Parts: sequence; structure tokens; C-alpha cells
Amino acid sequence: DQEVANMLLRSGKPVVLAVNKMDQVGSTTNPDIYEFYNLGLGDPIAVSAVHGHGTGDLLDECFKYFPPEDEEEEENDVIKVAIIGKPNVGKSSLVNKILGEKRVIVSDMAGTTRDAVDSYFENQKGKYLLIDTAGMRKKSKVDDPIEKFSVLRATMAIERADVCLIMIDANEGVTEQDTKVAGLAHEAGKACIIVVNKWDSIEKDDKTMDRMRQDVRRDLSYMTYAPIVFISALTGQRVDRIFDLINYVNDQASLRITTGMLNSVLADATARVQPPTDKGRRLKIYYMTQIGIKPPHFVCFCNDAKLFHFSYQRYLENQIRSTFGLEGTPVRLTIRQKSDKEG
Repeated sequence: DQEVANMLLRSGKPVVLAVNKMDQVGSTTNPDIYEFYNLGLGDPIAVSAVHGHGTGDLLDECFKYFPPEDEEEEENDVIKVAIIGKPNVGKSSLVNKILGEKRVIVSDMAGTTRDAVDSYFENQKGKYLLIDTAGMRKKSKVDDPIEKFSVLRATMAIERADVCLIMIDANEGVTEQDTKVAGLAHEAGKACIIVVNKWDSIEKDDKTMDRMRQDVRRDLSYMTYAPIVFISALTGQRVDRIFDLINYVNDQASLRITTGMLNSVLADATARVQPPTDKGRRLKIYYMTQIGIKPPHFVCFCNDAKLFHFSYQRYLENQIRSTFGLEGTPVRLTIRQKSDKEG
């Protein structure tokens, strides 16, 4: 107990000391409780886990250290949008175009082009925090310590964003560096929109957009869920459409699906395509449930995780997407093994 107390004191965190097995009822306090003052953790609270005595006092003491609720509630309706991509793809131009056209409420935090600059923006479609990140180059070209720091800040911006706008230069198409940048957002489980910029500088015929869309889908094959929008940050072409997509993919990433609906889809999917077998042993999927959002995270309970091939996981994911949409967001699928005896 003393070792744990010392560790807690060093942590500097708030500590509530609960002394359990104080089963005696009434005003007379068990004198043994006083020795716990020696731990130096403040007043001990007498509780009985068996009978529930003292738990109200314990909760009151814990509640004192909870953060105020108001601050969090105010920010709930603000969607944090990270604008990411390689250098000179037009990230800052897009932010300037958005802020310059409809300047309702704007508050720029201090920073430079090497830093991730936050801008608050509000229009009739919602409230947004635009995070303009530094361009991310290939690691082999990142020699400057300041630039290394800026790439780190851009990566951190992805982590705290709700939605990532992955910007691609229409003149260059999808480069190797674009796939790396998009991969960071995908791995972080963020809702994504692929923004093809500088569309005004492309010579077009009636099939140019379809060809570019096919090229993007091919080169970013792991992000088939992400919608694609073609814009010009210079002229403002289709920039307004971005906000509809941001709201849409953010809602999709926050979608909660009931266990009943999920298992209905699961039953239909397994009836259409039988689960795989190996050496006479067939995969049994007992049930599926959702355990998280942003991104939607599902857990499948089965008899043998080794039989749950990646291809069958992808098939189930596609069935879920075809039923519920989930456009613009990655999906996490965790496989848990549950023995027949347990089931």
C-alpha cells in the first residue's frame, strides 16, 4: 500500500483514498481506519463493497475532480477539418478562399506556413475549425529540423481532426507522396474527402473527370470509401460543395448501428456466401456488435479467429457498407475468438 501511495503522490494526480471492508453500520467508526492516514493521501473514505456503505460519499469525492461539462458541450458542434497534402498543392489557397468569401467569424491562431494554423469558420452549413497543415514531403527530402517538426505537427493535426481533406494536384494526378499522406489519415481512422485541386487549369472534354476519378480510385485503392470532389481554390469552383461533404462524412463516421440490425445483415451475408472452412472445420460467426464510432468499430465473435480470412472480413465490411452507407469513413473490424463451450 505504501509503495502504491508513493507512486500516486509522485504522479501529481488527484487521489481519493477508499478503505474497503468497513462493514460496520452506525456512528461508531472502526478505529483501524485511522492508520491509513499514514499513507499521506488525505482523509480515507470508509466503504463496504459488499453492502454498498459509503459509496455515495466516495462518488461525491471523485466528482469534485471531474472537469466542468460546459466547455466540452460548446465544442461538440464544431467539426475539426485538417487540410493535408504535399507542398504547393493549394492547401493554404483553399483556406484563404473559404475565409475570404464568407468571413462570418474568423479567429486565426498565431503560426507560420511551417506550422499547423487553426482558423475558426462558421457559415449556414455549420461551424468548422480549419487546420491548415504544412506540406508533407518524402522523408528523404526532409533534412531541415524545422521541417521535420512541421511534418510532425501535420501528423498531430490529423490525429485531432474529425475530417481530413486530402488535396491532390489535378495537373500531377496521384503521386507516391499523395498515397503516403492519404495513408496517414486512413490509418488514423479519420473520415476523408479527396479534393482534386487546380481543376480550372486542366483541358477538359466530357470524359476528363471520369478518367481522373478512375485514376484516383486505382492509385488510392484502399480508400474507395472516400468521396472525390473537383475544385479550384483559385476561382472558388465547387468550394461550397466541400461543406456538404464534410457534414455528410462526419455524420457517417458517427453512425451507430444497433446489434439487431447488424446481425440481420450478418445472417443474410453468411447465407449468401458460406464462411470458409479449413481441414473440415468451418468458421462459425456467433454475432457482431458495434463498440465505437469515428471510425465505426465492429467486433465479430467467432469459434476460430484463424479461419476468419481477410477476404471474408472484406466481404462482410462491403455488406455492411452496402446496407448502411458509411461513405467517407474507414471501418474497423475486430475478430474475437469465443470457444463453443463459452457460447
